[in-house]
Amino acid sequence: MSLKEIAQNLVSARRSARALSDYPGQIPAGLSDSYAIQEEAIRLWDRPVVGWKIGRLAPERQAEHGTERLAGPIFETVFKPSEGEVEIPVFENGFAAVEAEFVFRIGVDAEPGKTDYTEVEALRLIDALFAGIEMAGSPLPTINKLGPTVVASDFGNNFGLILGAKLASFDETSSPEDLSEVVVKGYGATTRIDGEIVGEGGLFTMPGGPLKAIGWLAGHLAARGRPLKKGQLISSGATTGIHDILPGQTSVVSYEGPHHAAAEIHLKTVALTENRPEIG
Repeated sequence: MSLKEIAQNLVSARRSARALSDYPGQIPAGLSDSYAIQEEAIRLWDRPVVGWKIGRLAPERQAEHGTERLAGPIFETVFKPSEGEVEIPVFENGFAAVEAEFVFRIGVDAEPGKTDYTEVEALRLIDALFAGIEMAGSPLPTINKLGPTVVASDFGNNFGLILGAKLASFDETSSPEDLSEVVVKGYGATTRIDGEIVGEGGLFTMPGGPLKAIGWLAGHLAARGRPLKKGQLISSGATTGIHDILPGQTSVVSYEGPHHAAAEIHLKTVALTENRPEIG
């Protein structure tokens, strides 16, 4: 089976809200094949890309693949601002999870072809930080167990982004110290599902700090011919864990710290259907 056929199978399952019992083809051996599948799936899904998620490989898989991170697209039709309780469709018998995130907004177009970024250069790409929730989702219930090449091939296991309150702004006077290890410890998050705390963490949980992650993403996307664009949103990584959620459940993510007013995002889940294969 070709990489294009795998992409077609993944997209077809998403469009029909159909769970998959197994990976629909040969599991990619490396991330280069994963991103080839992802690129074809982006073409087939045919929706504007409004942002990107950053995921982290398990430490024991990083040497094998030569990277700590992976990327996946966030589409316009799976993006929602947080207004009251947001209703989110999720896969039945597939994979669905809530991830508390801190979301950076790109303030300028990245330079095409530029694949290496210092922390200062990465900082100059961003203009704001928001509270957010990434809805992880895939028709494949075992997606995370099958490893990073499977995750990257299926849109990085992304199903949507809920954008909450703005927490910080950045401009030409900002310095990397504004996102230093000490400062990011002040951005905390707590995730609840059906009223029970399932995870606590914050921006400080990101290995190497957020600027290294943003610099990596900018370089990775430039190498793919998709340089970051002004206004795109970067979901920077799960901060309290990856919390499975089922249709009919509710979740609240709270954001607290000395750098911003307290904020919350509320959501409830419903079953994904063929008539509603996206959030929008």
